[in-house]
Amino acid sequence: MAKTVVVGMSGGVDSSVAALLLKQQGYNVIGLFMNNWEERDECGNCTAEDDYSDVRRVCNLIGIPYYSVNFAKEYMDRVFSYFLEEYNAGRTPNPDVLCNREVKFKDFKQYAYSLGADYIATGHYCDILHDGDTHYLLKAKDQNKDQTYFLNQLSQEQLKDVLFPLGKLEKPEVRRIAEEYNLATAEKKDSTGICFIGERNFRNFLQTYIPNKKGLIKTLDGKVLGEHIGLMYYTIGQRRGLGIGGQKGDDGSRWFVIEKDLKNNILYVAHGSEDRLYSDGLYMKSCNWIPCAPTKTEFECTAKFRYRQPEQGCTVSILPDGIYVRFKEKQRAITEGQFAVFYDGDKCIGGGVIEKAIFDNK
Repeated sequence: MAKTVVVGMSGGVDSSVAALLLKQQGYNVIGLFMNNWEERDECGNCTAEDDYSDVRRVCNLIGIPYYSVNFAKEYMDRVFSYFLEEYNAGRTPNPDVLCNREVKFKDFKQYAYSLGADYIATGHYCDILHDGDTHYLLKAKDQNKDQTYFLNQLSQEQLKDVLFPLGKLEKPEVRRIAEEYNLATAEKKDSTGICFIGERNFRNFLQTYIPNKKGLIKTLDGKVLGEHIGLMYYTIGQRRGLGIGGQKGDDGSRWFVIEKDLKNNILYVAHGSEDRLYSDGLYMKSCNWIPCAPTKTEFECTAKFRYRQPEQGCTVSILPDGIYVRFKEKQRAITEGQFAVFYDGDKCIGGGVIEKAIFDNK
């Protein structure tokens, strides 16, 4: 008897092809669309309705049943509330990581089991190795699309019974398969950015939830250059959109954000050398290890400190008060609230929230 796989279908080309491939492999496939965000866009359209229409067309074409489930409350309570809290604290969160941990591989998975699932599958670009009761999260063949960064918080229980059909495919091949089988999503653009913001202006979106709190933009020696619109809108290292009228530094170079003083609501900027943006390491309170905690308290590996970044060499030290990461080469603009994600070859071995950058000269 064929095993049942419930596929998380978003209305995009990746999950559509994932469902098709599993059907071709002989699984009993069920499509399940998650509605995690209830809001209309600036034109009054509900994008979830449009996406679900695409799911229906794909599932009807490949001949599988499909359902829709609403997790908007769970998403609001466990992901979006965290997103707002982090921005209020002057940090830059990554809600997509939390969505995977709190919704896609928790609520979704439990709902899939209620539909009789033996496995769940998604259109993520990553791979997985099940070795008995141990589950390894592996990089995708398509290194440019690899999404293990966003799955770094998954537990062994969450990785159990999971399939990633696109792990050994590259994106152009996925598009080609979708076109060959006339899937409705074959030419659909990839979604970008945070799912609940979409193509909208980020600042306009955020200020509907967090009031602007204007303050001064200063140099490190106290010179006032202008006024910021709210510390939450700026990230360390940012050059564009500072709103200081194109003023140049003494050497004619552009200003960039060097520090955010949340207590006094001051945005500090500098110009010229970016040396002050480059840190020697970082500190994390904790880490989710995959598949389990390392046996050594100090080891070398590679890491990413933002999604679109080549892996960087580092040394990880696990101490009683937290985890310290020492970079092989200084890193620019390490951002509090983002995730540091660790790799050992093709294996993603875990990650955690960056609490602060460490500078040897401070």
